[in-house]
Amino acid sequence: MNLACKRLCKYLQRPLLRVSASQFSTANQGYVNSMYEAWRKDPQSVHASWDQYFRTSPRAGVLVQPAQSGGTSKDISDHMRLLQLVNAYQLKGHEIANLDPLNLDAEYKQHGRIRRSAPPPDLDYRYYGFTEADLEKEFPVVLPSSSGVVAKKDKWKLKDLISQLKKIYCESITLERSHITKADESDWLVSKMEADLDPKVVSENKKVFFDELQWTSLFEEFMAKKYTTTKRFSASGSDALLPCMQLIINHAIELGVEKVIIGMPHRGRINVMTHMLHKSLEQILAGFQGAVPIVNEAAWGSSGDVKYHLGCMYEYTDKNGKKIEIQLMPNPSHLESIDPVTMGRVRAEQDYTGDKERKKVLGILVHGDAAFSGQGVVYETMQFLNLNGYRCGGTVHVVVNNQIGFTTVPRDSRSGYYCTEIAKSVGAPVFHLNSEIPEAVIKASRLAIEYRQQFAKDVVIDLFGYRLYGHNEMEQPMFTQPVMYKKIQSMVGVYNRIADQFVKEGFLKKEEVDKSEKKIRDEFENAFVKAKDLKFDWEEWRPKVSNRLPLPFERLRTTGVDLPRLRKISNIINTIPDDFAAHPLVRKVYEQRKKNVAEGKHLDWATGEALAWATLLEEGHDVRISGQDVQRGTFSHRHSYLHSQERDQLYIPLRHIASKQGHYAAHNSSLSELAVLGFEIGYEYANPNSLVMWEGQFGDFANGAQVMIDTYITAGEAKWGVQSGIVLLLPHGYDGQGAEHSSARLERFLQMTDDDPYSCKLPGHLVENCNWQVVNCTTPANYFHVLRRQLRRDFRKPLISMSPKRLLRLREAVSNIEDFSAEKKFRCIIPEVEPEIAPPEKVEKLIVCSGQVYYDLVKARSTLKKNNISIARLEQIAPFPGMEMQELFDKHPNAKVVWCQEEHLNMGAWDFVRPRANVVLLSCQP
Repeated sequence: MNLACKRLCKYLQRPLLRVSASQFSTANQGYVNSMYEAWRKDPQSVHASWDQYFRTSPRAGVLVQPAQSGGTSKDISDHMRLLQLVNAYQLKGHEIANLDPLNLDAEYKQHGRIRRSAPPPDLDYRYYGFTEADLEKEFPVVLPSSSGVVAKKDKWKLKDLISQLKKIYCESITLERSHITKADESDWLVSKMEADLDPKVVSENKKVFFDELQWTSLFEEFMAKKYTTTKRFSASGSDALLPCMQLIINHAIELGVEKVIIGMPHRGRINVMTHMLHKSLEQILAGFQGAVPIVNEAAWGSSGDVKYHLGCMYEYTDKNGKKIEIQLMPNPSHLESIDPVTMGRVRAEQDYTGDKERKKVLGILVHGDAAFSGQGVVYETMQFLNLNGYRCGGTVHVVVNNQIGFTTVPRDSRSGYYCTEIAKSVGAPVFHLNSEIPEAVIKASRLAIEYRQQFAKDVVIDLFGYRLYGHNEMEQPMFTQPVMYKKIQSMVGVYNRIADQFVKEGFLKKEEVDKSEKKIRDEFENAFVKAKDLKFDWEEWRPKVSNRLPLPFERLRTTGVDLPRLRKISNIINTIPDDFAAHPLVRKVYEQRKKNVAEGKHLDWATGEALAWATLLEEGHDVRISGQDVQRGTFSHRHSYLHSQERDQLYIPLRHIASKQGHYAAHNSSLSELAVLGFEIGYEYANPNSLVMWEGQFGDFANGAQVMIDTYITAGEAKWGVQSGIVLLLPHGYDGQGAEHSSARLERFLQMTDDDPYSCKLPGHLVENCNWQVVNCTTPANYFHVLRRQLRRDFRKPLISMSPKRLLRLREAVSNIEDFSAEKKFRCIIPEVEPEIAPPEKVEKLIVCSGQVYYDLVKARSTLKKNNISIARLEQIAPFPGMEMQELFDKHPNAKVVWCQEEHLNMGAWDFVRPRANVVLLSCQP
């Protein structure tokens, strides 16, 4: 092997991005061709560097052109060294970029990015054998046209090439993309990163940047003066957040986006609400002055929430008259929990508007740096990227990088170099930038949304800034970060600095800046005066989440269905086409279901569920269920998606009911509870006319989603006025599967129920006046009715269902078809049903229970041959059906009342039932 080829192999052993034929000197094409032919026959016959090259080249075999004369071995060596140098800057230039406006790396070891021992050695030209004398030499550089500005010249002086590469990748904006494996995406990013933006575009966007920055900074300044001792979670120090978001949205409109849904934490949120989404400034300021919305005392809920948790909706019109709906999702204090909720809402809007390409509805998630790297729900949410039931066409993530989390410095809050390391798990490019440089913010904002629209993937903007105050304005950051905050106190505000800069450059006139500044300040002062005496209604204050209101039903429409209709639907959904190779056991199950409905007897749990879904679908409602194994069912009982045993084919019976039916979807989820349940919560918010369900593989798996249950489902309506009809199916029952897979922690849900025990028997004690419903059904028919009841009201409430395991196949746990009929409805309490039991007035003991223990009690009573014991089932535990319970007690005047449960004494429903049962007993007839 000659020296030139040895050098070529040496350089190819280093991490070189896809090198095309044009990057080899023509003098060596023949050799490359011969190596390629040898590699095709036997990859082990060539050097490892050639094997690596040919394996990773996207066009192996096509890139090499016939050999031509010319060139020397030194030309080859120089060219390859230059390619390596260019490649190094494209991949690693971000490591030496000037991103931190505080420049803390130089003087504060605890801050900024986690420090490296030294800059990457391969960014030094000497690493490749070049000398200082070579800096003035001119070298030919042949790169693909996709390489951008570097490829626009055939020859470069070495010093000019290095200078250009530093300007692109090592100044105030840089790109991290080494983790992206697809050539087209990588080439696109390099091309865009190295290309200059149109000067006209830059000028227009600089004006947008300044206008947004001016309003943002003046608003924060105003709030700091008027409400010095109030928590505001100011955006000061990261003022570019609003300009960045507005630039993204403006360009998104140009690229065809029609709706934007934003999820963000508290920092900067009030600024976003008042300026970007035009929430009433007077109302916001009135809230800071202690005013609260006027509430209809007769209505349930409206406890309210802090101002920086509220959501709102606004129709924005851009400079060309195009309109776009922007929505800010309400969120709790739990950082990043809003991420999957927002994505669920985005996906729902895409589904309901027919946005199959997922380009018209955009999700933007704003994060804090410490939360982005620290909260596991971020990873769970990003993993939705390519999942069939959850993909949203990519999300634009904006990280407000204050370089600190509460009082925790980066080296104590993460292990990675950047807070955005998690983005690499899904191949999302990351634009790191100094948020105080307008051109950097403009470029990153435009490229981010362009990338999302082009490749339907997530993209991250890492906005390096700082936090002017402590975690909130009431804290003293000098206690824990004195070096950092001495530097911050010496900083000139970004608005003042950029205003001066733009005036000096002649981009703006001083008179224009002063005039617009005065106008904004006057607006704030006028709103402040009006806010002092402002009175406003709760309906004006609470966020608007959905334009799709429930259908105009009666107060509670019947949930039963005519029997002929039921049988017709059963024939459709339980018939598998003859030419579909279903599993023999599954086909047998379907045939048995059809037979049972036709005969009107022994309808099991899966049949009751399928009939509830099918009738709702026929009425035009969508039905969606997600969770682990929901298509088949954890206990192999559902089988709603049928798999051909002969080829890769699915048959979904519930999609073949009628020509104009609702859409049915059962999505096996990723192995996540927190993010998946959050996604379904957001999905349900979009359309109250859909039945949206999440099923835990076992009921105790709800533990992993407790944040969503506590902050969105339990209290969402009370805090934000947002109704939800989401259904949680939580398999519950002590069947010998250990401590975890037995209990769905019924007691926790009951403890979180807003149900006054002392008013449980009043006529007005309705589901509408409670935060949710908790049920433990024991018959397929009652389960059928409670599911249909979710969409048969003119309001929505979450449904928590302790769903069965053993009862799925228990011979006694079946219903007759008459129990589904039009005149029937959900029964909160099911009294004794066995005819051989003594009349109520002769019963000596009344056992009240809930759930599957009922069947154990019936079996024990039969064994003991006790016909003077009556057993009643409490099917709806919360809100407690006091009126029905009193009626039950009154019918058993001589009976001793006993509560029975399978759960331990400190678990289950007993602590919830006891005070309410006592209230009822004390008021019963003597």
